[in-house]
Order: sequence, then C-alpha cells, then structure tokens
Amino acid sequence: MKDVEVKIGQKFPLTIKRLGINGEGIGYFKRKITFVPDALPGEVVLVRVTKVSNRFLEGKMMKVRESVPERVNPPCPVFFLCGGCQLQHMSYDAQLKFKQQIIIDSMEKYAGHVKADKVKPTIGMDKPFRYRSKNQFPVEKSGRKIRAGLYKEQSNTLIDLDECIVQDKRTMETTQSIKAIMSELNIDVAKNVNKEEGVRYIMTRVAEDSGEIQVILVSTTPDLKKADLLSERIMRLPHVTSFGLNINDDRDLLVGEETIILSGDETIHEKIGMTEYDVTAVSAFPINIKQTNVLYEAVVEAAELTGKENVADLFCGAGGSALKLAAHARALKGVDLNEQEIINATYSASANAIDNVTFEHGEPADKLEEWIQDGFYPDVITINPNRSGLTADEIDAINEIKPHRFIYISRNPSTLAKDLAHLTKAFTVDYIQPIDMFPQTTQVEAVVRLSRKRRL
Repeated sequence: MKDVEVKIGQKFPLTIKRLGINGEGIGYFKRKITFVPDALPGEVVLVRVTKVSNRFLEGKMMKVRESVPERVNPPCPVFFLCGGCQLQHMSYDAQLKFKQQIIIDSMEKYAGHVKADKVKPTIGMDKPFRYRSKNQFPVEKSGRKIRAGLYKEQSNTLIDLDECIVQDKRTMETTQSIKAIMSELNIDVAKNVNKEEGVRYIMTRVAEDSGEIQVILVSTTPDLKKADLLSERIMRLPHVTSFGLNINDDRDLLVGEETIILSGDETIHEKIGMTEYDVTAVSAFPINIKQTNVLYEAVVEAAELTGKENVADLFCGAGGSALKLAAHARALKGVDLNEQEIINATYSASANAIDNVTFEHGEPADKLEEWIQDGFYPDVITINPNRSGLTADEIDAINEIKPHRFIYISRNPSTLAKDLAHLTKAFTVDYIQPIDMFPQTTQVEAVVRLSRKRRL
C-alpha cells in the first residue's frame, strides 16, 4: 500500500491506543504510527504534525476532543513546558498501572517466555509529591540575576523554577536563597563551558532524618571569585551544614571527580529504616528515602535469607540494600566500581556495628570470581546495575555460578528484559515487583527474583 503523503503542520483527529515508554500517546494515522506527547489511551485528540519520517509521525496535541477519566489537571503550572515530569496529567492509579504495563510490554518484546502474570502490580506512594531529597539545577545569568531550573523539553531554554512540587520544600527554599545570594554577589556563571568560567549547577540535598542540608556548586574552576564570602553567606542559611565546590569543565558530565568542601562537614547524616548512613556530596545515594526503604524491604523479602547464606552484592553502591541483607545473612561481600562509594559503605557498616560485611572496589564479575577462588561461594547474588543493564561477562559469570537465588534490581525495563532473555538459561523468573521510585515520571524500578533451575 502506498504511503499517504503527510506534511508538517497538517492537522487531523487521532484515537490514542496506548502509551509509549516515554509516556507519549501512540495512535495510527493511515496505518503510520504517530507519537503525541500528553495524550492518553482512549482519547480522541486533534493533532498537528511536527515531524514526518518514513517510519513514524510526531505531533503536538492541539485539543482533547474526547477525554478519559484517567486525565487530571496537572498541579504544576509549568508541566506542559518543563521536561522534568511526564505523567502529571494522569491519575496516580493510572500511572502505577502504566508502569506495570511498561515492564509487561518489554518482556513481550525481548523475553516472550516471561509471561505477564509474573509482573506484580506496582508499589506506589501514599503521597506521590515532595519526594525528591536532592536537586541539581543548571544556572544562567540575565544581567546580575541568577536563574536556575530545568530546560524546556527538547530545547536549550531554561525555565527558572521558584517551585517544584516533586522536590522537598527545603531544597527548593535553599536553592531560592542561593540564587539570591549569587545574584547579590554577582557570581560568575558558565552556561557555555567552552567560553566561560563559573558556576554550572546548584546542587542541594536534604537528609530526611536529620534535616541537614548540603549545598554543592558545580563549577568549571576551583578559583571561584568571592568564594569566601559566598561560603559565609550560604552557611548562614537554615539547616545548611556543608558547602563545597565540585569541579567540572566537561560539558557532557553533570559532576566532576573532584569536590572541595569549603565549609562545614563533608557529609550529611541520613537514615533508611533503622540503618544510618553518611552521605557525601556526589554520592549516588537514593533521593526518594521513603520509597527506598520499600525497595530494600522488597529485596530482603525476595532473598528469603535464613541466616546461613553467603550473599554477594554486585554494584552495591553505598551499601544501602547490603546492610539490610546482612542482618539476615551469614556473611555478605559487596563490590562497586566507584571507590568513594565503597568507602561510604564501609563507614556505614562500622557506624551501624554490622561486622559480617566486606566491601571491595573493583569490577564485579572479576571480584565474584576472586571471592569464589578464595572459598566464598554465594548462595544468593544481588545485582543493581545502571540503566544499561548487565554486560555479557556479568551474565555469563552469574549463569555459570548458578546461585540458589538471584535478585536483579532494575532501573530500565528494556535492558532488564534483554538480560532476562539470557539469564533464564540458568534461572526461572519467580516474579517481577515494580516499584515507583519516581512518581509523575515514566521511570520505574523493579525487584526481580530468579531461582536456579533444578535441571540445567
């Protein structure tokens, strides 16, 4: 069948069939798949074409002609401009169902033998706003005034945010004060790191338990003008106990390797459940503390430890789930590629008097082999890779070792499904438990329990 010619700017009504992985509505115009942000399944919307390709169309929703009950008025006034959230126009119950469906769809596409009934309903939050304990906002300058916020979706236009309803109020209030101080002192800003020197981001983190606040300015240079006066003013802000500079002149990175604490403590003190942690400036520590405790409990439940097992925790980070698991294990070894995170994990184990854990810096697959050669054979392996999933070497190592139970903590449904397609050569998927760590966004995490196949 010959393609019907479609032009940019053309308008037509479209029935939305489902949502894509990024939360965009998907419909079909003359059999060609059409992506429409902010449209919901079951709606009929008026679409204006914004992009035409051989395989698909993209369009902007001009009007909702037939709405669905799942549509709600987004509480954020800049929701349709800002790219930070994607689902505020959808009821929270519908968001949770959508995130479960994302995982089901990924399994159907990449691991069809993992059936939909293995995917449990998503565990959500009672209050799905104000959950982010950390922000990192890019900055720019207009005259002397400092602006900070988020970029308009798919653009270089900065939206100056006075408020963000998914952020903890304390981080937003502190960020507003920092913007005012930087404006008064006329602090240099580097929006273009190839041409300018100065501050690139304002990063603020609050500890849910202690209320302590750490402020880090990501700067192209350690020699920031008026740094002493800036430090003095920021340390006067309520609950700020730590202030420093992260040095980063690489335009492709959010933070650099070097952090200089100019005033106050190097860490802030946090607690998840009954376990205490010291959190450093650029630690990959969770930013949704309440839901992280839910995640850790799900990991402990999946592991089904009796106190007799050896546990290997790969990509252990700052030891979050490892310290929870250790209370139920005979012994636990953790490994991570980030040396600073291993230092943090070791310190937290000592601070909590947990003495059956060892944390080591290195390549997880290599460390796993080394531990086994030294006589530490894991009954349970847990792994928490980044969004790109597992490497072939990591999959091969786990399939070869064949622990009794294997717990995979996923941040990306697509890479999870691709990995399960290979891991299920040695394991059976018992269940997949989605957990909503980032309400109002399309992101979903999952705890997957796999059991060793009896006959291989």
